[in-house]
Amino acid sequence: MGSLPNLLRVVTRQALLLSYFSFLLAPTPASAQTAPAPLCIGETFTLASKVLGETRRLNVYVPPVYRDSATIRLPVLYMPDGGLAEDFLHVAGLVQVLVGNGTMRPFILVGIENTQRRRDLTGPTTNAEDKKIAPRVGGSAAFRQFIRRELMPAVRQRYRTTPETALMGESLAGLFTVETLLLEPDLFDTYLAFDPSLWWNNGQLTQQAARLVPAYHGSAKTLYLATSSQGDTAATRQLAGLLRAASPPRIAGYYEPLPNETHATIYHPAALRGLRRVFAPNARSTNK
Repeated sequence: MGSLPNLLRVVTRQALLLSYFSFLLAPTPASAQTAPAPLCIGETFTLASKVLGETRRLNVYVPPVYRDSATIRLPVLYMPDGGLAEDFLHVAGLVQVLVGNGTMRPFILVGIENTQRRRDLTGPTTNAEDKKIAPRVGGSAAFRQFIRRELMPAVRQRYRTTPETALMGESLAGLFTVETLLLEPDLFDTYLAFDPSLWWNNGQLTQQAARLVPAYHGSAKTLYLATSSQGDTAATRQLAGLLRAASPPRIAGYYEPLPNETHATIYHPAALRGLRRVFAPNARSTNK
């Protein structure tokens, strides 16, 4: 049997080891933890608009190829509903993934944050029910003027861009997208509209398209359309048919019904399919 001093030394050593491992396993005090830092994708700036009489916030995502070069110029994809609490984050993430895996050409994404969405994204209407959706509607012409005269020049000044531009939106933003193509087609090169609210103003926009599409003889444009199970499928299909029937076809039209999606779920899957289709690599030079 060991001596008492030896036993004391063994017990003391075991107690020290137990204390040491207890220290390692103990939770780290809050004061020793790294302070949380925000996760960021993109950047933001504000623009005082004389056209709209208000300050608008713009959220921008630039792909790594832009940041890694001091000379490269990229086309720009504009999107209404572009606030952080709206659709900007999921679309920016989608652009990041598609550009990263090589299924979409690199684009600068500019999200236009809303102030009065139903005012900016709708044209005039004679329908009494339409007028009930907001205190003010029918401001789409002024919103386009803001984009043309103030936003686009600001983006060209801040970023290295090519002349190529695109517009993408869903629901009322899809209505605005189609309306812009028909009324001011030269504002953008490519248009993507998901579940566009073509019922607005008793469907007048689709009726106008029957006259405007065959009469268009400008530079080539592209329109991608998609509808969910709750979308205005008949009007959207009619619009796609007008594009196919035009001779010569100056507006390339793509229409994809997505019956497994609802109005609430269509944006992301439709954007995935649409961006891959109309911005496939090598479809158009990024240094146009």
